[in-house]
Amino acid sequence: MRDALILAVSGCDVKNEVICAPTDVNELFEFTDPLFSIGGFHFTRTVFLIFAAMLIVLGVLFFGLRRQRLVPSKFEVVVESMVGFVRDDIAKGVIGPAGAKYLPYLLSLFFFILVGNLFEITPFVNFPITSRMALPAFMAIVTWAVFVVVGFAKNGFKHYFIDAIWPKSVPIALRWLVGIIELVSIFVLRPITLAVRLFANMVAGHLMLTLLLASGVIFVSNIGDIGLKAGIGVVWFVFGLGIFVFEVVVAVLQAYIFTLLSAVYIQTSLEPAH
Repeated sequence: MRDALILAVSGCDVKNEVICAPTDVNELFEFTDPLFSIGGFHFTRTVFLIFAAMLIVLGVLFFGLRRQRLVPSKFEVVVESMVGFVRDDIAKGVIGPAGAKYLPYLLSLFFFILVGNLFEITPFVNFPITSRMALPAFMAIVTWAVFVVVGFAKNGFKHYFIDAIWPKSVPIALRWLVGIIELVSIFVLRPITLAVRLFANMVAGHLMLTLLLASGVIFVSNIGDIGLKAGIGVVWFVFGLGIFVFEVVVAVLQAYIFTLLSAVYIQTSLEPAH
């Protein structure tokens, strides 16, 4: 938030504009200056937050699950409930009994995306790492690799690939068309839509939240120069607080959707006939 204020203030004419925004909104997402370097590897803010998210997830799972006590603490109850939700409602609920095999991957996805999303509303961070396309794209490609490998390993080349591009249940005149649609859908569009859905939602939320709250603070702080127009800042700030609450829901929902769809894709690879 502090960086957003600095960027907005530097190019904001509160007398003639109704909202403050940096000249280039990419400045809200791209952090190229390294915080520190180890050898030839530069730790930018984004890289640092990715490692921080990883450590937070490891810490939460370790301290939340390491002791199976008769009367768990509130923290352990929350962690166990979230793990149980991913296990029962996503892994086993979608994939079936075989879902237990994929629980570690789905659990890692859910917690990592959730923490990365919640960075958006974390004080002194205010930046969701999932708003950088490289991260959602990487996770989508990993999911794609998992369900494609699972499909070939479980069903063989003929049943997984040939039957998909030449479906015998479809009238022969339409098989080529349906086959092309299935080929593009399964092997091309799935990872793209999986990544873009998460990326677009987090970018939109981060942009709206940052601009509204920053504009609110800037307009109100300049009440001596602009008088009653500072009321615009109050409106933006109230809207920003509404978006803030909404983004909590979005952060959880997008982690759930990404994990759920990953499970769905794995399930359809295990049982392509369905």
